[in-house]
Amino acid sequence: MRASGDIPTRIGVIGGSQCSAEEYALSEAVGRNIANAGGVLVCGGLGGVMEAAARGAREAGGLTVGILPGTDAEDANLWIQLPLPTGMGEGRNVLVVRAAQALISVAGEWGTLSEIALARRIGVPVIALGRLPVSGLDVELAESPEQAVDWAMALAVRAGRTSP
Repeated sequence: MRASGDIPTRIGVIGGSQCSAEEYALSEAVGRNIANAGGVLVCGGLGGVMEAAARGAREAGGLTVGILPGTDAEDANLWIQLPLPTGMGEGRNVLVVRAAQALISVAGEWGTLSEIALARRIGVPVIALGRLPVSGLDVELAESPEQAVDWAMALAVRAGRTSP
């Protein structure tokens, strides 16, 4: 059995498969900060926010995991190092949330909203950066990618989902 201190913190990044240039830049910075903090980036492995975050993490030397909706690992974006095809379609959102010790949401739509709702239900901390899929969600609102990652790492530890 491994000591929990040997396992890096897994931070999920969720958001739309299409995003604006501003959201892409925010997501890329989030990924870079996750890698710089020693975390592993977990995402849905496709385009938009997921691609940008994976790119940022990978370019900073971090590990990127993509939990894919389809059955083909080749569907992952170019920045995913460990593609995990599920064949579950949108059901893979459950796996993204469960695999993460904290989530950072960057914009998004209905799929992102489903991930936020599930995370809130099961106690996975959620930090939002940029616009929310709907207003009025009870999540922490970060002002910068650095703050989002700092909070996500700290909340993962505080929630008992990892060790410091």
